[in-house]
Amino acid sequence: MNYNYRYRLQPSDALEDQLAWTVDTCRQVYNHFLYRLNRTDDTSAYSEQKRLPDLKKWWTDLKDIHSKVLQKAVQRLYDNLATLRGRKDNGYHVGTLNWKAPGEYRSFTYSQSGFKLKNTSGRTRLWLSKLGEIPLTFHRDLPDDAEIKTVTVKQEPTGEWYAILGVETSDEPLEKPESPEKCVGIDVGILTYIHDTDGRAVEPPDLSDERERLERAQRNLSRKEHGSANWEKQRRNVAERHADLKRKRRDFLHKLSNYYVTEYDLVAVEDLDVKGLVELPGNSRNRAGAAGGTFLRMLEYKCEREGTHFVAVNPRGTTKECASCGVSTEKPLWVREHSCPACGFEADRDANAAWNILSRGIKQLGVGRSESTPVETALPVDTDSVSAKRVVEAGSPILKREQSGKR
Repeated sequence: MNYNYRYRLQPSDALEDQLAWTVDTCRQVYNHFLYRLNRTDDTSAYSEQKRLPDLKKWWTDLKDIHSKVLQKAVQRLYDNLATLRGRKDNGYHVGTLNWKAPGEYRSFTYSQSGFKLKNTSGRTRLWLSKLGEIPLTFHRDLPDDAEIKTVTVKQEPTGEWYAILGVETSDEPLEKPESPEKCVGIDVGILTYIHDTDGRAVEPPDLSDERERLERAQRNLSRKEHGSANWEKQRRNVAERHADLKRKRRDFLHKLSNYYVTEYDLVAVEDLDVKGLVELPGNSRNRAGAAGGTFLRMLEYKCEREGTHFVAVNPRGTTKECASCGVSTEKPLWVREHSCPACGFEADRDANAAWNILSRGIKQLGVGRSESTPVETALPVDTDSVSAKRVVEAGSPILKREQSGKR
């Protein structure tokens, strides 16, 4: 299996200048080959990479950068091109690849060779060819059988440097059960972040203080002269506020997704077009802040790793359809309760949607299970609202006790 491990680098001032120079030179290489791409027919990543040795003869600065780093800069251009063409083939309106300005290109990558983790005087350091040893905060050990395949060095907008180690292990994904016993359907919302079929409603994290600090920093930035020393100082402050907001949101999502992956054998969700939802008029800020797409991606890759079934179902009609009898009823967004005129079934709007999601997920996966679901019994389940603060750690004991009390 493949994993990415991210570590904070602690370069000296001299090393930081070298890292910044390497990033900027890779940016210029990217732009050079973009220029050729726009004026030369029948180019490819492989054919352009073969031009690098000749390029070094007159662009002598390139001799101070590892060959694999330069090759990856060229590969990055053609990967971006492939992504652009893929979106065009799927019906999206796309433009052309743009010239990378300073500040828009923030990373470079070593692959296969040119890097090594070293222990010097009891401290872990990252050795990079042409750059030397860089101290890093090694807060998390790699798996014993991990083989480092790539190293990406990246500067965040805050100015901090990070190394992302791409490692490969011999571990195989856990085998998924043929007949999942514990199944859950999850409806991602806004008023409550998620609502599941066990009657649990998890509130979104309260990030109002972080947003207020960010907005205040952005207002201060708008009053600075663009490009001045004070502007740059305030720009970093805004970047730090953004990073703080992102870090706390992702921490919440990792803990929540890990809980569902480890506690259930099957997780069913809606196959949402999150980008399309954000672009809808009204309440787009809350939709974007909910980071529903990130949560679903976390669920998917963690389910694959832990041997849990992950099913994404068609979201059409999950809110309108009655989980008991299947009759559809129109509901404006402000109507938060489901009340079926056909069978009289009443439930929370999101709970009804979650049961429909689970029912579709089981049907779509085509697996059997030994226990009945609320969809099958059509009995309402009491909803327990769980504050985001109570998702204390991955596999929260608070949530475990609540779940065990329901079975």
